[in-house]
Amino acid sequence: MIRNFTLLLALLLGSANLFAQQTKQPPKREFRGVWIATVQNIDWPSKPKAGVDSREQMQELIDIFDSHQKTGINAIMLQVRPSADAFYAKGREPWSMFLTGKQGTLPQPFYDPLEFAIQEAHKRGMELHAWINPYRASTSLVDSLVSPEHISRVQPDWFFTYGDKKYFNPGLPEVRHYLVDVIMDVVRNYDIDGIHFDDYFYPYPGKAALPDSITYQLHTQGFKNIEDWRRHNVDQLIKDLSESIKQEKKHVKFGISPFGIWRNKSQDPEGSESNGLSGYSALYADARKWVQEGWVDYINPQLYFPFGYAPAPYEKLLDWWAANANGKHVYIGQGAYRAMEDREGWRDRQQLPNQVRYLRQNPRVQGSVYFSSRSLTNNLAGFRDSLQHDLYRYPALQPVMPWMGTAKPSKPMQLREDKFLFFFPRWRKSIMKWEYPDQEEDVYGYVIYRFDENEPINLEHAQNIIKISFDDSLHTFHDETAERGKTYQYVVTSIDRLKNESVPSNVFRKKLL
Repeated sequence: MIRNFTLLLALLLGSANLFAQQTKQPPKREFRGVWIATVQNIDWPSKPKAGVDSREQMQELIDIFDSHQKTGINAIMLQVRPSADAFYAKGREPWSMFLTGKQGTLPQPFYDPLEFAIQEAHKRGMELHAWINPYRASTSLVDSLVSPEHISRVQPDWFFTYGDKKYFNPGLPEVRHYLVDVIMDVVRNYDIDGIHFDDYFYPYPGKAALPDSITYQLHTQGFKNIEDWRRHNVDQLIKDLSESIKQEKKHVKFGISPFGIWRNKSQDPEGSESNGLSGYSALYADARKWVQEGWVDYINPQLYFPFGYAPAPYEKLLDWWAANANGKHVYIGQGAYRAMEDREGWRDRQQLPNQVRYLRQNPRVQGSVYFSSRSLTNNLAGFRDSLQHDLYRYPALQPVMPWMGTAKPSKPMQLREDKFLFFFPRWRKSIMKWEYPDQEEDVYGYVIYRFDENEPINLEHAQNIIKISFDDSLHTFHDETAERGKTYQYVVTSIDRLKNESVPSNVFRKKLL
């Protein structure tokens, strides 16, 4: 009897917790990113064929963005430098073979993929972070696949071969300077929202030793062991790049997506309750230090593991990264590609939705990034549906970063009916216009809120947001979802480049006839 009562109580409490999760207000601010991988044409573009038409690639990317917009995604991590080559025109490295089929060959008809992607992302209220692989120089050792203008041909002494790939040698100061210059080309020449690194620093360990012992002897810099020296090499690149980005464009974010384990507690008392590969030891990536030093604006650990997985438990690692955020943002890398796996934890098709619910309970975690794009658009295990119709049902603004600036932009003024447009039958719902003070350069876009006739005005409720725009030139709004015969209250706010939000405009009330 006691055992049955205990079981019943547990079930009731579980139901109460689930109900609380379902009825909790969805977040108004949340980072909802997705990686679009171009290396080996994983996500985009489709593998180039002879005579590929750039217009097909552009339409393919539009279709991908449209799908993610419907899902509720508000940030794109686009891989623009997969192997010391480029998906952009305004730089110093050759065009990527994954874009045109042959490294160094221009797209035809000509277009600039990064510039095009930025425009299309911003049209949809999405940030665009340029995803760059700093050290990988080739994905193959076949010489015929490498352009004569590729840096590995021009400066062969800067590289070492490991496994079946070629890498920049991080121990050479000239390599660090070159990489900073390459990345700063993107920062200066494109209207990006962020620079993004993934987990590829020193290569994942194989059977052989890394061939950098001679470099270590020539550039020891006082380090007594090669492991600390390697970590310092990576640290120095990140520090130098961080300083260069902030000096050039203060609004550009810098984020890194490290391997999911910094160090295990068995290796370091400051480490996590895990037993897997350590990014600190295996990849020489001291991600905790990068956050502590303030070199990055967000850390995006790849937690591609299920709850309760002994070597790397999702919940333990998430809580560890949150506790070590040092005031910066934490976005969790989610393994959407694993949704259909017949393995421990992944057989539960609610694994990924429950992971999103879990991270939302931690106030020091600000969102998710999903790997990869195709896994979402293919709706593996119905996960895209879970996002679109439940977890991401309402739009969200990207989280603000107070250390980058907190000043509020100017508010919209004179929110009112646009009587001119009202006379056009097909635009009967295009009823609003507003003004800004002249020459207000801090305004980057706007947010439209809609409330029912007697509903309290509360700008913290995501379900009242009906439009987020990154276009400061638009001063009208067409409410195509409003119902005739109903009375609505509308409020408009402005946002700056950092997504700081103004105080609201006046309340505009309108009954649709």
